[in-house]
Amino acid sequence: METLDRPTSGPDETKTYLAGLLLETGRGNHEAFTEFYRLTSARVFGVVRRVVVDPELSEEVTQEIFMLVWQDAGKYNPALGSPTGWLVTIAHRKAVDKVRSRQSSTNRDARWAAAGWKHPFDEVGESVTDSMETLHVFDSLTVLSPLQRESILLAYFGCLTYREVAEKLCVPLPTIKSRIRDGLAQLRTQYETA
Repeated sequence: METLDRPTSGPDETKTYLAGLLLETGRGNHEAFTEFYRLTSARVFGVVRRVVVDPELSEEVTQEIFMLVWQDAGKYNPALGSPTGWLVTIAHRKAVDKVRSRQSSTNRDARWAAAGWKHPFDEVGESVTDSMETLHVFDSLTVLSPLQRESILLAYFGCLTYREVAEKLCVPLPTIKSRIRDGLAQLRTQYETA
């Protein structure tokens, strides 16, 4: 086993040191892996936490990443990039995969639950009520200025974000926010008096 000297200072020395630790890890050196983990785990956890958000799940993903590092350290090629870049790329991909996997599972569960749901109410009556409420909302929009109405329709019925509404109408974002806020306040006042 080759003895690696810890870097004294500078990013180049640290990069070389981490690359050496990875190469040694690829040869099965447990001490090199432990040192690599000690020096990089906080950064990996930070990358994962920004993507995954949940702290416990982030810890689990971080552990999976370092298991991959142990298995794949021999594949690391210093000529293709820094050890930190290699590690952060693995961390980000694994975190995104975990989020996608979780979302797929949630969507699958929701579809399963929806398929098994029995509607205990009168769907025709509910549909008529919904239609009447929708007509009432659209009638209420007539009290708004055309600019407010257009902004609200795009945001709430067009499913656009405020930023997307601003871009679509070529208007500054604060102006869109003001139009929507004032329009909603007008609608609220109208509903309270009705």
